[in-house]
Amino acid sequence: MRNNSRKNYRRRRRNTGTSQIKLVGIVAVTVVIAIIIVISCFNKAKKDSNKAKNTGTATENVTAVTEQVSETEEAKELFVPKESDATAAIGDELESSYAVVIDEQDGTVVAGKNAHEKMYPASMTKVMTVLVAAEQAEKNAIAAAENENTEIDRQAVIENKLNEVVTITREATDYSYVHDCSTTGFLDGEQVPLRDVFNGTILPSGGESAYQLAVYTAGSMEAFVDMMNQKAAELGIGQTTHFTNPVGIYDENNYSTAYDMAVIMQAAMQDDICKTVLSNHTYSTAATPQHPENLNISNLFLRRIEDRMTSGEVIGAKTGFVNQSGNCAVSYEKAASGKTYICVTAGASSGWHCIDNHVYLYNTYGK
Repeated sequence: MRNNSRKNYRRRRRNTGTSQIKLVGIVAVTVVIAIIIVISCFNKAKKDSNKAKNTGTATENVTAVTEQVSETEEAKELFVPKESDATAAIGDELESSYAVVIDEQDGTVVAGKNAHEKMYPASMTKVMTVLVAAEQAEKNAIAAAENENTEIDRQAVIENKLNEVVTITREATDYSYVHDCSTTGFLDGEQVPLRDVFNGTILPSGGESAYQLAVYTAGSMEAFVDMMNQKAAELGIGQTTHFTNPVGIYDENNYSTAYDMAVIMQAAMQDDICKTVLSNHTYSTAATPQHPENLNISNLFLRRIEDRMTSGEVIGAKTGFVNQSGNCAVSYEKAASGKTYICVTAGASSGWHCIDNHVYLYNTYGK
């Protein structure tokens, strides 16, 4: 019995020792695993910290670039004519209810009559239409050419763009007909060069041309109108000018001021396409199956006013008429002195009176 007890005792001692060794091993492994986890977490935290710093830096860089772009856009010089003590008040000697004469060189308002009052621009709207369309056409043409060549002839690229064929749609002719617009004479399905659409928008004030130019440029009239209002904002006149259509059809939300229309005209005359179109006295469209002998169109304002000017030359103009605006026009004159002036009037009782109002204002203030 005693020997058996001793054997059992020794056996228990050996088992206890083995258990202790196993326990120590387990503890050691656990500690090692814990250390590995701690180190892994530390490294991850360090990486996240660095990532956060990099992200913060990137965000700061993006913000800085955005701010720089914004500052650059704000830094673009706007044409903002200023009134002064020398600005003349135009009275009842002028039939038109709204008028402004602006000296382009020094950016001063030479004379005005309700120049900042809300009025309806009628087809003077089309000056903004051709400005937006021309800038987009030029931008698209240059971008396409630059993708193909490292060196380009800008003028040749734009000329080629103006030869691009545009198809007059039923929507365009119907829109013009339904709203009783002036027309160029284009027919549904007629294929004409883009330059013909530009000239058709201005010279005869074609409603179908203006509509088609808008859709060609932006894909829809609504999208184009958004571009017109965006351009107004860029010119600094977004608070006082708003468009709802590219034709000038009366709408209480299609409005401007004489002053704002002068700003739009000044911008248009800086663009080569617009300046050419606004300065054309006459134009013949390309021959088509529908019009094999061309369409001959005219800017009657330019043709008529040249015989009435006693000095200087009106080199660009666009007229308009709706009942709510009366006869109106925006024009650009190069005076005998070499200076350039912009004149806008609205509210005349006839087209001839509108012309006479411009002649009077240029002869009086545009010298």
